[in-house]
Amino acid sequence: MKSLLFGGKIDLSASVPVPRVGFWRKNVECKESRIGKQPITVPANVAIAMEGQDLKVKGPLGELSITYPREVILEKQESGFLRVRKAVETRRANQMHGLFRTLTDNMVVGVSKGFEKKLQLVGVGYRATVEGKELTLNLGFSHPVKMTIPDELQVKVEENTRVTVIGRDKSAVGQFAASIRSWRPPEPYKGKGVRYVDEVVRRKEGKAGKKK
Repeated sequence: MKSLLFGGKIDLSASVPVPRVGFWRKNVECKESRIGKQPITVPANVAIAMEGQDLKVKGPLGELSITYPREVILEKQESGFLRVRKAVETRRANQMHGLFRTLTDNMVVGVSKGFEKKLQLVGVGYRATVEGKELTLNLGFSHPVKMTIPDELQVKVEENTRVTVIGRDKSAVGQFAASIRSWRPPEPYKGKGVRYVDEVVRRKEGKAGKKK
């Protein structure tokens, strides 16, 4: 056997057998999503049209459509309920199962009842007005903030400080409401800003509260 040491130095050119390390893969069991397996109730005033992986939902408030990925399929039962099922047993299919069940239910609720998000303006001189498809916000800046309201949404203002965003698409309603709030998020000392009606703003004492 050739020595690895020459003059107190290690000969890196010498070959040393390296033992192989084996890895054991554990099969991941994909359980059925608790949300995904729940049935979807379709009201009498909502029409469902399915074609392959495409779904169209039409109701009193408008029409929405969605395309399902290949991991999940939609079935309409004789009882009138809709069920989203997995087409394959993979981790991604398990994730898509619950997601697209929620999206489908939101579509059915959106075209029949609609969604709304309420915001409150808190601050001296803070106010909002709506003219046509434009929302104007006075939030303490040197100029008013003007926002174009999307065609699929409606915005109502009450008492100049209460803003309600209404629409059939839950994602669009939430996104526009978040855009309004982003102009002046509530600050933690006096609570001034734009907040959701059900939002809890954690307050801080400030410097005056420490001098006791």
